[in-house]
Amino acid sequence: MVISNKPLSFILAAFVASLPIMGFANPENDTTHVQTETAHEEKVVSHNAPEEGEHAALDPKAKVDAFIDHHLQDSHDFVFFSDEKENKHYGFSLPVILIDGGLKIFSSSKLHHGEAVAEVDGNFYKLVHGKIYKTDAAGTINFNEHGHPENEKPLDFSITKNVVSMLFVAVLLFLMFTALARSYKKGPIPTGFGRVLEPLIIFIRDEIAVPNIGEKKYRKYMGYLLTVFFFVWLLNLLGMTPLGINVTGNIAITVCLAAFTFIITQFSANKDYWGHIFWMPGVPVPMKIILAPIEVLGTLTKPFALLIRLYANITAGHVVIMSLIAMIFVGKNLAADLPISLGLTLFISVIEVLVAFLQAFIFTMLSSLFIGMAVQDHDHAHHHEDETAII
Repeated sequence: MVISNKPLSFILAAFVASLPIMGFANPENDTTHVQTETAHEEKVVSHNAPEEGEHAALDPKAKVDAFIDHHLQDSHDFVFFSDEKENKHYGFSLPVILIDGGLKIFSSSKLHHGEAVAEVDGNFYKLVHGKIYKTDAAGTINFNEHGHPENEKPLDFSITKNVVSMLFVAVLLFLMFTALARSYKKGPIPTGFGRVLEPLIIFIRDEIAVPNIGEKKYRKYMGYLLTVFFFVWLLNLLGMTPLGINVTGNIAITVCLAAFTFIITQFSANKDYWGHIFWMPGVPVPMKIILAPIEVLGTLTKPFALLIRLYANITAGHVVIMSLIAMIFVGKNLAADLPISLGLTLFISVIEVLVAFLQAFIFTMLSSLFIGMAVQDHDHAHHHEDETAII
């Protein structure tokens, strides 16, 4: 995971050069996604479509629920602000990249947030609840009894809002660490922003990597630990901005991050680690046979604990903050609801700043602990107790 001892972001930054030119959405044609997407579907889909769009547009509580759901999901465009009275929102579209009988590349402005059908090379596509489906010229979407679209979905490799956010953080990490490396050429003490980074790097080395992995082997994994810590931390902080970015609240992202830790752990493991799993020393043979599948299952529960912890905590924070803000619009007494809502939102936001750091720290700590258990000749019982206590 380390290229020339630089963070993994060096690799991710290389993809920025291939980022297609972003087409800007036409505000005259774009309408607010939350209010109108479902209502429009009712006009063009089959008779099996759910009939909740009109109620969502009228009921403030349903509108708030839909807005929160939309915020937590990924998106094919960036929206900076919306004009609800005129049903317009302003931002820019992102490239849509589909594999459907060939490569299809077009701007998401063609989809108009689910309001229009995009025609590309004779194929028709429609955006429904954040996903792209194949359809016909009329935009027909067939729903099953549970309200889920049954239309065929092309392979979607689009540059979405979350992808742009990750590329931005990757470039930011690359610039930060290369600037820090250059500052060391001038002397032993870093200059500029490097003075902020150095204590954090030393903290990760002395408080996370060395205690869990050991003095002899920690250096090999520092690149990955630094990358995952700053990557998660910056994404968490970015999620607190008004841009509506929720990268670490996307379970697909946390699964990938946990998968990296899992792969590194398994490929770094020594014979002592595998012996502990498949033929646990110091116990009777019948117990070894019983414990072996349990230990194998344990190797899967470790990354599961990583991904669920990060996903659940960040998602819960977003839901709580947006629910508190919604009190202003749902409540009947503005004079009473406004100060309560703003006060609680400010309080939770301050806690979220701490949670943003804490989740990055815990993810890095657990990753180093799992790697340390795999690479060291350790006392099995002692490390098992440590793992249980932290999880």
